[in-house]
Amino acid sequence: MTREVFEYALLQVVPRVERGERINAGVVVYCRARSCVVARVHLDEERLRALDPDADTAAVRAALRAVEDFCHGGEAAGQGAADDAGRRFRWLVAPRSTVVQPGPVHTGLTDDPVVEAERLLGLLVR
Repeated sequence: MTREVFEYALLQVVPRVERGERINAGVVVYCRARSCVVARVHLDEERLRALDPDADTAAVRAALRAVEDFCHGGEAAGQGAADDAGRRFRWLVAPRSTVVQPGPVHTGLTDDPVVEAERLLGLLVR
């Protein structure tokens, strides 16, 4: 299999934006050559509550699940369903001031973007 360039960004939970504290809770991977965008998430509720004991974990989980759904496309992606993988990735990594925020975009080489997402989740989030 040919190694392809991919891009990725961490998904970070910022429970109190005014404090700027954050935990890594997922990763979004995009590979243009494979027309693939995929997200993997893992929320460590104990770490989240250490930053904000009153954090709405159900809402954070829903926001992270929405990112995964948006990557999959189809009806779950809402208005973005018709967008190509690259456009969905760019929308997901655009800066925003919400509880779930993307980190900076990084690049690398991969044989399989889905396997890469799992590897990065284990390395950078879990």
